[in-house]
Amino acid sequence: MTTFATLLRATAAAVASIFAVGAASAEPPLMLARNGSFYVGGKMTDIDGRALMDGHMYVEYMIPARKTHPYPIIMVHGGLRTGTNFTGTLDGKEGWAQYFVREGYAVYIVDQVGRGRSPIIEKAYGPARMGDVRGVQKRYAQEEKYKLWPQAHLHRPWPGGGEMDSPWVMQLSASQAVEIENFHTQQELNRDALIALVDKIGPSIILGHSQAGAFLWPVADARPKLIKAILGIEPNGPPVRAVDFIGAPDWFKYGDVALAYGVADVPLTYSPPVKAASELKFVQQEKADGEGLVRCYEQAAPARQLSNLKDIPILVLTSEASYHAPYDHCTVKYLEQAGAKASFIKLADLGIKGDSHVLMMESNSKAIAAVIGKWLATSVSTKQAAK
Repeated sequence: MTTFATLLRATAAAVASIFAVGAASAEPPLMLARNGSFYVGGKMTDIDGRALMDGHMYVEYMIPARKTHPYPIIMVHGGLRTGTNFTGTLDGKEGWAQYFVREGYAVYIVDQVGRGRSPIIEKAYGPARMGDVRGVQKRYAQEEKYKLWPQAHLHRPWPGGGEMDSPWVMQLSASQAVEIENFHTQQELNRDALIALVDKIGPSIILGHSQAGAFLWPVADARPKLIKAILGIEPNGPPVRAVDFIGAPDWFKYGDVALAYGVADVPLTYSPPVKAASELKFVQQEKADGEGLVRCYEQAAPARQLSNLKDIPILVLTSEASYHAPYDHCTVKYLEQAGAKASFIKLADLGIKGDSHVLMMESNSKAIAAVIGKWLATSVSTKQAAK
C-alpha cells in the first residue's frame, strides 16, 4: 500500500521536474529599469473601534530597461486567483507579464480588492468564499472527461494527467485564493480601485481575464480618454443572463440576470441614458448562431449605445476547448450592437488548439501572448503618445 509519505515524495519530485523544465527553457536575463509595488484606492474606515484601510488594491509593476511602447498594460486576474497567474505558467516558465516586458511594455499586475495581497476584510466587504479545487478538474484540467459543454472534448490533456495529485493540477489549485462572495460588490470595489490606478499611471491598456472582464467596461466607461485598448481574455459573460453547463444533450441551462447592464452589473453610460438597469430591455435569440453555441441575449431594438466605448479598440480572445467557447461571441455581438468595435479572435482559427480557460498559464501561453501582441501592434495607435 502506498503510504502518504511515499505519495508526498513522488508529488514533490514531479513538481520539481516541472520547474527543471522551466529552468531549462529559461529566457535570457530580464532587463528592468524598475520593479516595485504600491497600493491604490481605498479609504480609512473604522471597524469595531479599529482604524483600517478598505477598498485598496495591490499593484506590482515591471518597467523594462528598453521601453518601446508608450502605453503600459494593466493585468487583472480572474475569479479565485491572484496576479501570480500572469507571472508564471503551470510548468514553471515565465508568464505574460515577463513576455510583454520583454516586448517593451511596462506592466502593472494587480491583486483584486479583497484578494491575495489586497487583504480581505469581511466586515467591510461582506462574506468571503473559497472555491472547491475539484472544479479545477471539471473546468480546466480534465474537461475532456466530464464533457459539460460541447467543445470540452477538444481539450488537449495536460502533461501528467488531470488527477488531483498531478503536478499541473496541484500548481493551479495552490493558486486559488479566498475572494469576496458577492459579485456585484467585487465589481464596485475593483472598478473604483482600477480607476484610481489609471488616474495614477495615465493612458493604459487594460487586460482582464474571466471574472475580471466585468470590470473592463466600467473602467473604460469612466476613463474613455485614458484607456487605449481593452483586452478581454475570455471575459466574464455571457451578457445579461448566466449559463450553467449540464452536458449533453441540452448542454446549457439559462439562469438569472447576472449582468444587469448587459456586460456589467454596475452602471454604464448608455445613449439614450438610463437612470436604472430596469430601463434596459433584453431579448434572447430564437436560434443560436451555430452548433454548440448558446442563444445570446441582446438589447431589444432600438439598441442604446455604449457611447464611451465606441472609440476604444477592443479584443475578445477565446480558446478552442474552454467553457467560454460556447458564448464569448455573445459578448462581441452585444458590444457591436451597442456601437463598440470589437475584434474577435478564436485561437483555433490560428491553429492554436486545445487550450482551456487558463490560457495564460498553459505550456503554449507564449504563443497566445504573441497573438495579443500582434493585435496590439495593428490596432492601437501611438501617434498621439508620440507628440
